[in-house]
Amino acid sequence: METTPFADDIRFHEQVDPHHRASRLSDIILGGQDGLVNVLGVILGVAAATSDARIVLAAGFAAAFAESVSMGAVAYTSTHAQRTLYDSEKLRELRHIEKVPRLERQEVYEIYQKKGFEGPLLEQIVDHITRNPDVWANEMMAEELKLAPIPPGAAWRSAIVVGVSAIIGSLIPLAPFIVLPVQTAMWLSIVIAAFTLFVVGAYNAHATTGNVHRSGLEMAVIGIASALVGYAVGLLFRAPVVP
Repeated sequence: METTPFADDIRFHEQVDPHHRASRLSDIILGGQDGLVNVLGVILGVAAATSDARIVLAAGFAAAFAESVSMGAVAYTSTHAQRTLYDSEKLRELRHIEKVPRLERQEVYEIYQKKGFEGPLLEQIVDHITRNPDVWANEMMAEELKLAPIPPGAAWRSAIVVGVSAIIGSLIPLAPFIVLPVQTAMWLSIVIAAFTLFVVGAYNAHATTGNVHRSGLEMAVIGIASALVGYAVGLLFRAPVVP
């Protein structure tokens, strides 16, 4: 099948453009990284305080499921709040367009004048935008308030993706404690978590045209350092060794 230059452009935009892919990764990385780091911190703290694997697993699984529900809820409420803000601000803009159209038209004029348009072309652009109140309001939302519309169902989709990613991320540092002694599992868990964070950071940088090695290293170092705070706290409550 022959391809046109325009078809090649579309394929590049949909399959190669890193910014397009990055927008789909944000919720996954948010949930997965948060779940992994938080649960790793919990189990390291508990493992530092006791060598009982059942206690470590109980604390880890409790934290994992609580974290996934909490992160999903936060993703839902934050996305829903953004949608509510957008809708309320758009209604306000529509009221302004109805009550003071001359002032609102002047704002559109000034926005495009600052973009470098002038003369008859500027007048044509302003006339075209202000011809339809909905288009007019959308333009003001994007150009004046810098707000983007949130599609219907986005809050639930974000909640599900973040929640599932959080539970998957949480289970990664827990896996070694299922089959290994606590002390051995603790160090293996740190290694696995650091490697996972590095890979996620590197992939995120690759998707957003960042520095792959630096991004991966930063995410690994910050994540492990945060989790080690839990280990330090656990040491304060370490159970005394019975002779």
